[in-house]
Amino acid sequence: MNAPLNPAAAQSVLAADLTALPLIEKWVSFASVSRDSNLPLLDWTQAQLEALGIECRRTYDDSGKKANLWATLPAENGETKVGGLVLSGHTDVVPVDGQPWDTDPFKAQVIGDKLYGRGVTDMKSYGATALMMVPELLKRKLKRPVHLAFSYDEEVGCIGVRRLIADMVDQGYKPAGCIVGEPTGMQVVIAHKGKHAYKTSVRGFEAHSSLTPQGVNAVEIACEFVAHLKSMHKRLVKEGPFDPVYDVPHTTIHTGVIAGGTALNIIPRDCDVTWEIRHHHMNSPVELFNEAKTFADSLVPAMQAVAADTGITHKLNSVLPGFATDADSEIAQLCFKCADVDASSGAGKVSFGTEAALFHQVGVPTIVCGPGHIAQAHQPNEWVTLEQLAWCERFMRRLADEICVN
Repeated sequence: MNAPLNPAAAQSVLAADLTALPLIEKWVSFASVSRDSNLPLLDWTQAQLEALGIECRRTYDDSGKKANLWATLPAENGETKVGGLVLSGHTDVVPVDGQPWDTDPFKAQVIGDKLYGRGVTDMKSYGATALMMVPELLKRKLKRPVHLAFSYDEEVGCIGVRRLIADMVDQGYKPAGCIVGEPTGMQVVIAHKGKHAYKTSVRGFEAHSSLTPQGVNAVEIACEFVAHLKSMHKRLVKEGPFDPVYDVPHTTIHTGVIAGGTALNIIPRDCDVTWEIRHHHMNSPVELFNEAKTFADSLVPAMQAVAADTGITHKLNSVLPGFATDADSEIAQLCFKCADVDASSGAGKVSFGTEAALFHQVGVPTIVCGPGHIAQAHQPNEWVTLEQLAWCERFMRRLADEICVN
């Protein structure tokens, strides 16, 4: 991927150099784990925006305990809906339960050249930095509107942003582009893979473990299925097809959870396998699923020869589409300029999913570019370098130079 902001010439960064640091610290202090409410963070953020005269909208989940926040900074000519730019990020973070943290995860702390805390990489630093820029954008006056889009439940399937985008469309907003601030090392990412997540359920037949021929062992059959998924993955690793721009250049198949059995001396009746396909544009997830299903179907006759009500079923749990934005598009060229990189060096592609695909689906050309690296996301002692935060601030100020009147 392209290198941002000439890192060879980068200077050491001190915490005192970072204008956004107090806002990042404030955002991290809200323990907005996906299973909990994000409203305290939104209440505080909305109060800051409304104090500056910014109009805000919310869309809630069914419980009313979580919400998205959409805030619009109007253009100098009063335009609020057409031709604007969205700065998008999620407010939720993954849990810290059971992780060996050396610091308080919800108290951002600078240690050496790094900032530690849950969400400093994924992805509160970007949201807070965008918030930091609001007074400057208002003062310098905008050529076109800018929208802040802060969503809930990204970490459990990009759930909240779907309602935010639906409301955006319903209200007649037609942004010309979107920048999603997921951690890319401040590299300009124009594509990511899609993801299909499945649960495959094996229904066996219970018997005493001393009478194995009279039972159908759901766990063992599930393991045969998982072994086949692994063989499919190995083929993709070896044979591709490959897109070398991706950090992982081939489609991947991964098993995440296996649950089955009740006791050692009981032949298991049920076993569930949760698995996923992360695909690039050269593979069809439907074709790969059908290949896996065909193998599973081939196991059923032997199962039903023992017990007729046995079988294997599949459920599509979730779909996150992939996306690709043309490197020559206006939004990509804008981001290359703000990141101070040569577009001819090539734009990046990543394997993890983001809400970029959902904005892209409704016709908003989207780029992913944010501070930190995905390798630090979801980890104990999550960290981001101060240099990355400085690059993000510099990117935002260059963005202001491009979209402001003065």
